[in-house]
Amino acid sequence: METTTRALVTGFEPFGDETLNPTAQIVSQIAACDWPGFDLQTAVLPVDTYVAPTRLRDLLARYEPHIVLLLGLARGRVALSLERVAINLLNFAGPDNAGNRIQDQPVIPGGPAAYFATLPVREIVERLRKEGIPTEVSYSAGTFLCNQVFYTALHWADQSRLDARVGFLHTPAAPAQVALGDRLAPSMALEMMLNGVRRILEMA
Repeated sequence: METTTRALVTGFEPFGDETLNPTAQIVSQIAACDWPGFDLQTAVLPVDTYVAPTRLRDLLARYEPHIVLLLGLARGRVALSLERVAINLLNFAGPDNAGNRIQDQPVIPGGPAAYFATLPVREIVERLRKEGIPTEVSYSAGTFLCNQVFYTALHWADQSRLDARVGFLHTPAAPAQVALGDRLAPSMALEMMLNGVRRILEMA
């Protein structure tokens, strides 16, 4: 009997001084692909601390996905970074796109101090590296919106008692972003990032 896996993949709009966000481009390309065996939903979240988690919770409640893969940009990283832990803390180094700057506040008041990703993180990282895709385990998703939506999704899965595999992937900058900057910095081809996301979904 054929089964269908419901999956939700999200990225973010450009933020700060950025003119593009590779995660939004990845989500757009994923949405345009045929995914046999998957009922795939995608979304590009706003970089707004009040709107993004609300929209994410709506998507989770509507689709009740088996797999949730959240994507975010982390300039300066040299590899795909699969996050291991989300913490219950908001502490922005700068404002979000709506001008909000939160410091020393919980993501969810009264929630656990942290949640661990429910994807098989180390297995995925080892497999991707063997396939020639630079990937690493990361132990800090930061304290900005990437960590916020990661924690929000894990809290949803815990509270709803659904057997969902939830993970967060930080991507390097795209080459086009680095080329437009004043200084050279690490980057990764969009095609390689897209292949990494595809393989993570398949392995999850």
